[in-house]
Amino acid sequence: MVIKKVSLDIVCGVTSRLPHTERPEIAFAGRSNVGKSSLINTLVNRKSLARTSSQPGKTQTINFYNINNSIYLVDLPGYGYAKTSVSEKEKWGKMIERYLRGSKDLRAVFLLVDIRHEPNANDHQMYEWIINNGYRPIIICTKLDKLKRSQVPKAIKTIRDSLRLPEDAVLIPYSSQTKQGREEIWQKIDLLTAPMSETEAE
Repeated sequence: MVIKKVSLDIVCGVTSRLPHTERPEIAFAGRSNVGKSSLINTLVNRKSLARTSSQPGKTQTINFYNINNSIYLVDLPGYGYAKTSVSEKEKWGKMIERYLRGSKDLRAVFLLVDIRHEPNANDHQMYEWIINNGYRPIIICTKLDKLKRSQVPKAIKTIRDSLRLPEDAVLIPYSSQTKQGREEIWQKIDLLTAPMSETEAE
């Protein structure tokens, strides 16, 4: 996709009503500090559209990024930050689940996991939430540049086995530093947001 226009159009907090954007939405979920903001910035070729922070757990809202007035990339709050209070974690969890259940425009969810580590309990919970709400998550394995090339196959197998992914599940190794995986992610987004033909609509 050629990026001509990008803007942060909508910000939803815990008490906000979910918008009906009437445009295809692609959501990104992942635990705090997994690299969601860096991924979004890399996808749209902007350095600071999505704010990155050295302090995990800063994203406490659902942010809707308008791409070319045609689709929305939706940044969900990062989960699992240890210093976040239990009540705050519950609020964020309910907000994420409300979006997954309530959005009329959501086409797919990308779940980000750190390629260096086996998915933890929070990752498993998010994966189950996504599945239980009728979506088949596409897994993005971030921080690819932190591993040697020889370590990648084993790391990917660990993630597949841990999440018990079906054989046809899509898993994309990705690095915000080298941009490896960027084009593959956009190919998936383009397919997922393409207008449905009359045959498909029926």
